[in-house]
Order: sequence, then structure tokens, then C-alpha cells
Amino acid sequence: MIEQCLIIIKPDGLVKSLTGNVITTLSETKLKIVGAKVIKVSRELAEKHYAQLKEKKPHIFEPTINYIMGKFHTDRVFALVYHGEDAIEKIRKLCGPTNPEEADPISIRGKFGRINSKTGVLENVLHASDSKENAEREIRLWFSPGELTETIYPIKKEIVKEERILWK
Repeated sequence: MIEQCLIIIKPDGLVKSLTGNVITTLSETKLKIVGAKVIKVSRELAEKHYAQLKEKKPHIFEPTINYIMGKFHTDRVFALVYHGEDAIEKIRKLCGPTNPEEADPISIRGKFGRINSKTGVLENVLHASDSKENAEREIRLWFSPGELTETIYPIKKEIVKEERILWK
């Protein structure tokens, strides 16, 4: 099944200069990159991205928000959209489990992740969408249609002072 997956190389991945390592590892999937950008994460974006965490694990919500916003490292992340056959499964296999201590040592998180004993935060280098539904929700949060090289979801045009392409 053709699907998309959002990857976010988190602040610790940027500080450790792991962008090249991550992209090289993910190239094994033979998926196509259809969007990429470096972004400063606002609190609003962070809270929307981790909204489910607020309900499921409220004790780690605030440290996680601070982590993705760069309070512990740099204030930037590198976001990418991968597109292709079974994208989510292929990418998540290479990433390993969210907790780096549970990850296979040859996975991205197993090689480069850690639990920061000072903050208690899982510094797991990257985020990868875990389902088709979450991928769509996340990609729509992080990217506008014009920032992608392919139309992966329905779009619409609206005139608001100028013509812009928006998600439907």
C-alpha cells in the first residue's frame, strides 16, 4: 500500500550531526522524499503534535514539549515526508522502538538514542509516524501542500489577499 510517513530529526539528532546518518539509513527503504525543511518548533505546533501524549502520559507531556522545542539542545528540527510502498512499516523497522534502551543496537534509536538522566527525557533522535492516520494528521500539521513535491492528500485553493494552496 502506498503511504506517507513523517520523520522529524529531533534537536538531539541535529546537535549530534546525525542527519546524514539517519537519511543514509532510511535510504535503505527505497522510499521517495517528497518534503523536507528545517523548522523552529513553536509551542502550539509541539502541543498539537503531542496532543495524544497529554491524555495518555501527562507526566511526560511537558518535558517532551520542551525537548522537541529545543529547550535542552538546539531550537530546530529537520522534518521530512517519505512516500512509497509500506512507508510506515519500513521506516519504523529501521528506527527501532521509541525507548532507545529497548531498541536493537543496529537501529537508529539503538545506535544514537539515550535516556537523559538530568531531564528524564527519551532522547531518541527522531520521530516516525506510527500509523497511516497519524501520518496524515502529522504531515498536515508540519507541511503545507506547496511544500511537498507531490500531492499526497486532497487540496483546495482559496483566495485570501493572494492565492494559496491549503489542505482540504
